[in-house]
Amino acid sequence: MSQLEFFMSNPSRVVAGLATAVLGLAFAGCSSGGSGGGDVATVNGQPISRATFDAKLEALPQAKSQLSQLIQQALIDQYATDNKVEISDAEIQKKEDEIKAKYPAGQFEQILKAQNLTDADVKKILRQQAVLEKAVQPQITVTDADIKAYLAKNHTSLDTTEQVHAKHILVADLKTANSIEAQLKSGAKFEDLAAKYSTDPSSKAKGGDLGFFGRNQMVKPFEVAAFSQPIGVVGPPVKSPFGYHIIEVIERKPAQVATLANSRDKIKNILTQQQEQTKLPEFMQGLRRKANIVINDDSLKDALPPLPPESTPAASPAAGASPAAAASPAATK
Repeated sequence: MSQLEFFMSNPSRVVAGLATAVLGLAFAGCSSGGSGGGDVATVNGQPISRATFDAKLEALPQAKSQLSQLIQQALIDQYATDNKVEISDAEIQKKEDEIKAKYPAGQFEQILKAQNLTDADVKKILRQQAVLEKAVQPQITVTDADIKAYLAKNHTSLDTTEQVHAKHILVADLKTANSIEAQLKSGAKFEDLAAKYSTDPSSKAKGGDLGFFGRNQMVKPFEVAAFSQPIGVVGPPVKSPFGYHIIEVIERKPAQVATLANSRDKIKNILTQQQEQTKLPEFMQGLRRKANIVINDDSLKDALPPLPPESTPAASPAAGASPAAAASPAATK
């Protein structure tokens, strides 16, 4: 169920999940064949039949996984229809924008292109994820006591170190760097020069903006300059193993000790996701138990993993017996 995981906090899992899900769609498209039967290709007049092609596809190790994905997608879509779960286009766009924001400008689109994913594919997966979130939401409970306990146990990991927000222009030689520094001090816009000169592909499209970062995240010469330069002042070129950097510091955040006041929302989100990671598989198993799923292809009969046994409710006390008596050792003899 990779595309259904809660992966908003980790962009790489988003892409992996989307890729898996859409591979399933692609497999289904190839197997069904938009032109029906016949031949998919000819080689010097020798035909390769669609039946042969489909048989090869079904023999691939990925085939069962992709069929499983498609079945799960169908179950979710049917649940949404039956229960009138509506997800607006604005909600989906917001989710997609949050994912894109975790990548440098343009990189998310490049990754999707490399995986042969379309924007429609992304929206379909995110819509199904949103359906699942709404389905399990009533089962999620995070109390103040839970939040306090998590803070006490994970205090160190929630503390934040000093951070700086900076932008830079990276070039190969000192002459170019000096020229850019002079242009900036003469009134040129940092964003324009970053787009024109910077050799850092991950930041140039964003005007050189690197976002916030802490110590030990950048090469040492860059770090020293970024954490010592005055805010809003373009510093002199800084040499690193990557070339010469022209740096402007935008703002700084001091180190912060996690407290209930400044970490409540973050902790609640973490605990919510932890519960969701348990509830989502259980919910999907419930949909499968209620569904009539028939796999007609013998080679794909075991595409779906076996369902775990249903938990048996605890036996009720015998009629007329008190709860205390039913729970006593004597009552079990």
